[in-house]
Amino acid sequence: MRIPFLSITSPFEGLLEHAEKVKECGWAFQQAIECHITAQCEKFEEFRLEVDQLESDAESIKIRIRDHLPKSTLVPVDKFQSFRYLREQDKVLDSIEEALDWLSFRSEPGIPGALEKDFFLLVDAVMDPVEEMCRLVLEAKKYFRSYSAKQRKIVKDIVHTMRRQEHDADKVED
Repeated sequence: MRIPFLSITSPFEGLLEHAEKVKECGWAFQQAIECHITAQCEKFEEFRLEVDQLESDAESIKIRIRDHLPKSTLVPVDKFQSFRYLREQDKVLDSIEEALDWLSFRSEPGIPGALEKDFFLLVDAVMDPVEEMCRLVLEAKKYFRSYSAKQRKIVKDIVHTMRRQEHDADKVED
């Protein structure tokens, strides 16, 4: 017999696995965009399909996370907050997939030469916070084990860095 109120589960393993898929997806996105911008790459469609597959894999991870955190399970962090964070990671995947889908509708790859540098800067700026997601999950996991002030500061610093990176990406986008 299982006693629900004694069941303790950590969502961090699944969140990290999901974040790794987001990062993989980001790398494939970066390569696809480079192919499209330079109009010298025949692999754009392969990268787009890789992104689709990675997004599908991440969706399975997301469902598994949600299914394994029932109401009666105790977790070191509020389940609602875990699901909110997971939703934010999932939005990154959805945006990547949607951007490549839209680009795939263009009959010819490439963009005007005057915009190439700006597009590369934008992709690089978007990748910075994507790279930080895994680190955030790892450090948050450590914090919720120790509740140390030092570890809390590390997590807060990562969050501040990600916010700054997102702001920088927004400026490049503008």
